Amino acid sequence: MRYCCCWGFPVESSTSIANCHPSTEAISRTQTQTTNTTYSGGSNFSKNSHFSAASDEEAFPDGQILPDPNLRIFTFAELRAATKNFRPRTVLGEGGFGKVYKGWLDEKPSWRNGSGSVIAVKKLNSESLQGYEEWKSEINFLGRLSHPNLVKLLGYCLEDRELLLVYEFMQKGSLENHLFGRGSVVQPLPWKLRLKIAIGAAGGLAFLHQLERQVIYRDFKSSNILLDGLYNAKLSDFGLAKVGPSSSKSHVTTRVMGTHGYVAPEYVSTGHLYVKSDVYAFGVVLVEMLTGLRALDGNRPRGRHNLVDWIKPVLSDRRKLKSFMDSRLEGRYPSKTVFQVAQLALKCLEQEPRCRPSMKDVLETLQRLEAPSEKSMEPKVRNRNNNQGIAQGRGQKPLYPPRSPLHPPPRSH
Repeated sequence: MRYCCCWGFPVESSTSIANCHPSTEAISRTQTQTTNTTYSGGSNFSKNSHFSAASDEEAFPDGQILPDPNLRIFTFAELRAATKNFRPRTVLGEGGFGKVYKGWLDEKPSWRNGSGSVIAVKKLNSESLQGYEEWKSEINFLGRLSHPNLVKLLGYCLEDRELLLVYEFMQKGSLENHLFGRGSVVQPLPWKLRLKIAIGAAGGLAFLHQLERQVIYRDFKSSNILLDGLYNAKLSDFGLAKVGPSSSKSHVTTRVMGTHGYVAPEYVSTGHLYVKSDVYAFGVVLVEMLTGLRALDGNRPRGRHNLVDWIKPVLSDRRKLKSFMDSRLEGRYPSKTVFQVAQLALKCLEQEPRCRPSMKDVLETLQRLEAPSEKSMEPKVRNRNNNQGIAQGRGQKPLYPPRSPLHPPPRSH
């Protein structure tokens, strides 16, 4: 199924966003534009509404393009109160745009038990290199697109020089935190959940790519995959999203933006952005989910900083792949399915965009693999000194397990 979509305003200005703060005139103009064109149906979203992100998703499981964004315009005072003056203890995370805060919307919120409608509030950092254009891009895309695997944008705030975005709250945080986080609060993801998350993320990208005017996400990575209370994956942060090429062209030429380790090689070398540049990034995340290693980690030994460059030769060797699997899985995974996922990752990581599968094909492959075809392996007792894939070499100390600085090796007792 393909979808027709026309976007309200350009998502990427020809002007550099390095000095991204809009002028007073620009703010006023945008405020007028969004109020006149976007919120004619604003009465459907009253000031005291309780948010239900599930209703549209249940009615349209394949996603839809809304004729008009049904977003709420928040005042800065409302969001300041919701986050208790943006207290540090409400911070959920921080990115290039600024910090994300947890908040509660209620006439008389109870901060002790967190009653009320729970929201996530992204607030622009005044020193951020991202800003006005990306704030506008989020509204333009997430304000119109509705899909079970896209985070729901609830509203925004544009007041003086304050730029904020309000989203549904995702209870389980990011995939990145579950793969690389540490501490007793973070539990390792079992294989079954990893596959479920991969399918959800693939569904989000496939939806974007099947629009009549395709959308290139451009910043697919584990930190932008958020999880709800049931570990359903949703794509967030559309600040770098780009409308794809017209039917007569294979790519768009644009300034290279994204995250090192995930950006496709053709985009880095030529500035040519393809729909299948997203497929490459998806392959990188698949490798992260297999190995429990970050896409880029300068703390790894030389030659192993870039995960794909290091691991790619191993993905086609079932025997070697076992020694690179995330040790926190404790061997509890169906080896045949895991190898098939590794082969799919290899296809996504092809150097030439035309050789990569479409996200529709990727999604269908993962869905077939999810069907139980092999019992999970029982955990095996392994000699950590024989972890060939991670050992530095003979006479050198191996890493136990092969993780980022957020997962230091266990201390010897």
